[in-house]
Order: sequence, then C-alpha cells, then structure tokens
Amino acid sequence: MSLLNTPFWVVFLASFSPHVWKVILPATLDTLYMTLIASIITLVFGLLLGIVMTVTTKDGLCPVRPFNTGMGWIINCLRSLPQMIMIILMIPVARLVFGKSYGINSCIIALSASCIPMYARIVQSSLLEIEKGKIEAAKSMGSNNLQTVIWVLLPETLPSLIRGFTVAVIAIISMTALAGNFGAGGIGDIAVRFGFQRFQHEMLFACVYVLIIIVQIIQFSGDFASKLILKKRHLI
Repeated sequence: MSLLNTPFWVVFLASFSPHVWKVILPATLDTLYMTLIASIITLVFGLLLGIVMTVTTKDGLCPVRPFNTGMGWIINCLRSLPQMIMIILMIPVARLVFGKSYGINSCIIALSASCIPMYARIVQSSLLEIEKGKIEAAKSMGSNNLQTVIWVLLPETLPSLIRGFTVAVIAIISMTALAGNFGAGGIGDIAVRFGFQRFQHEMLFACVYVLIIIVQIIQFSGDFASKLILKKRHLI
C-alpha cells in the first residue's frame, strides 16, 4: 500500500504484518552478512594501512616521506569518491573475482574499497595523538618499531580505534542500502524494489526499522566497549 492513497497509520500498522517480515528477514540476514565480512576486511586492511601511514610520517618510527606522501595522495583520491561511484568502479573487479558483478559477495568488494581508506585515516589520526614521550620511553627500553606499535601505539589508542571502527561499520551499513540499486541484495534491494518501484511503503517502513535497530546496536556496542576500557584505566 502507498502513502499516496492510504493514511499514514494504516501503512504504519501494515509494516508489522507477517507477510512483510517474511520478505524482510532474509534480506536482513544478507545485509548482516555483507556488513560482517566487509567490516572484518575494513578492520584488517584499514588498521594496517593506518599504522603504515603513521610510522612512515616525517616524525614517525620509520620515516619514508615519498612513500607516505604517495599513499596519502592515493587514500585522499579514494576518499573523495562518492559511494555510488565507488560501487560502479568496483563492478569490473567483482566480475573478475567472482565471475559476476551482482550479488552480496560482489558487493563486499565495493564496501571494503570505500571504507578502508576512511578507517585508515581514522587510525592514523588516533595514533598521531599519542604523546611522544611514551614512544621515546618504549624506545629507550629497547623496543623495536614493531614492539612499539603492538605494545604502545595500539593499546594506548584502543578506545579511539573502537569508536572509529564503529563509525566505519555504520558507513558500511549505509552503503549496503545504496548497493541495493546495483543488485547487491539485502535491505537496500527490498527498499528499492518494493518501497520505491512498487510503492509498497509498508516494506520501506520495515526496512527503516531494521536499519535503525542495527545501527543503534552497533553504536551502543562500540560506545560500551570504549567506555569499559577507559573505566578500567581510570580515565573516566
């Protein structure tokens, strides 16, 4: 039913009907699958890239200015691309990897490619906030660069890294909804096919409920984990 010819409350109540959720629940599982895999990829590669960008700065543990400048330029270029353009650019890559340019697995490539540069910058910003004295103290105790990263940089910035990762995961969720326009499946596909093309607004409402609930859970989890670490360190 459409809001164009049906009262709002009728459409609202219809959004909780069994036939709506029979369609929504499988799509929700697809969205959660895409979000989980893309988040893991973003965490691993974004964290590594952010660490490399930090240690190779002019004042870093292993300064390599030409490499750092080049990588920074590439990251900025990727971050400047809107999500829709990134999805389109990743279609040939998805076809090369999976043999097709549609479906939930193919969409994961675009999700990761879009969010890795963003999270890498978040990681870099967090690591650069560490006091130089802590790094110098670790070096004076005989720690090499890798040990300094593992035992000083990452633990000291863990709450900030968790909050940044929460932002990245929420961005991935929003991108999965956009990817529904390109045959990715999930909640975005339901919202486009039913809510927009067929004017079944009860389906659109249900999609909104699911996305809000998922984002709230993720945001709460990230904030809780970050505050828990800060409390254990007696910082709040």
